[in-house]
Amino acid sequence: MSIGTPFDRSHTDGLMSFLAASPSPYHAVANAAARLEKAGFRQVLETESWDAAPGGKYVLRGGALIAWYVPENATPATPFRIVGAHTDSPNLRVKPVPDTGAHGWRQVAVEIYGGALLNTWLDRDLGLSGRLTLRDRSTHLVNVDRAVLRVPQLAIHLDRQVNEGLKLNRQRHMTPVWGLGESREGDLLRFLAEESGLPAEEITGWDLMAHSVEAPSYLGRDRELVAGPRMDNLLSVHAGVAALTAVALDQAEPGTIPVLAAFDHEENGSQSDTGAEGPLLGSVLERSVFARGGSYEDRARAWAGTVCLSSDTGHAVHPNYPERHEPGHHPLPNGGPILKVNVNQRYSTDGSGRVLFAAACERAGVPWQSFVSNNDVPCGTTIGPITAARHGITTVDIGVAILSMHSARELCGADDPWLLANCLTAFLDG
Repeated sequence: MSIGTPFDRSHTDGLMSFLAASPSPYHAVANAAARLEKAGFRQVLETESWDAAPGGKYVLRGGALIAWYVPENATPATPFRIVGAHTDSPNLRVKPVPDTGAHGWRQVAVEIYGGALLNTWLDRDLGLSGRLTLRDRSTHLVNVDRAVLRVPQLAIHLDRQVNEGLKLNRQRHMTPVWGLGESREGDLLRFLAEESGLPAEEITGWDLMAHSVEAPSYLGRDRELVAGPRMDNLLSVHAGVAALTAVALDQAEPGTIPVLAAFDHEENGSQSDTGAEGPLLGSVLERSVFARGGSYEDRARAWAGTVCLSSDTGHAVHPNYPERHEPGHHPLPNGGPILKVNVNQRYSTDGSGRVLFAAACERAGVPWQSFVSNNDVPCGTTIGPITAARHGITTVDIGVAILSMHSARELCGADDPWLLANCLTAFLDG
């Protein structure tokens, strides 16, 4: 089973549309859910009883989504095959008292979310997106996808040493402008209420963020690269949805239960009710076992056979900074997904995990690469070690090699999204 073909780029075209339509984690899970619904999945609510019916199901909570497909032949002890990913990306998030300004400029107060490359947010046209919550606790998506904000950089004439090292103060220098005049309390919410058709007086909660309004695009002489926002890690979310729906629509009955777990808050440690360190995944899997009449013994047996591929982006070798990379491991765009290894458990991959990943790539006919950090450069981490430690399941960290990670606009190979999706499909179908 494969996702499209590697030459027509239809999967990558779909990724670009998904990125453009998903400026916030809330939009990302809504769009993922819509794609699952088209494949026959149905939403189940955490507040209601779950049944044992086979088929595709999903749970939405905030900016997180857990989806799974129960085959006809599933037993209470059937193990799971999980693709893990995350929906959030580093960005600028609106503060509780957003209306601010100085010296005749109207501005929006923001807080830095995650490990953003701050300079990439300078002099960039920004929109506003996220969710608004009304007094009745109903939530509504909002997306002002046009240039309404901008973080202006100081002119070189006023900072002659800027090219010798830009230093940005997160509090003073990152506040975007959105107009002229005196700042008035409630201006931003009134504006967003008008944009979304909601009564301003009913909006009592919000989770809002800035996003670049520049569309994703192919890049390079031969269009072999893709530039776009939020590839870390909506690229993996999109590939996971494609893989899960492909397995669900296949006529064969897999010997495992395929799962997509797309978490929020990975970029700030995953410690939330929608993050990988929270109870959401474990709760969903347990309820699935118990809904099929399973016992604690069945749950333990299912966990023992469960495997997770934690799919997050990794670092492609940078041609201008090769010394920052491990000399023997130089992943390249369009070289296939990368296996991420760190013996200090910043990644959870071990030798047995390598075998599982290599087998999935072999079944899919997909090339793959290895990544390990330079010993002099601290290694990042992701949801893999958290998933392994919290749930006690075999977990392997993989991903797609990109440049400009945590930038407002990142870069990957145009074929790698398709290669990843096929690897994940073979894994879930295994």
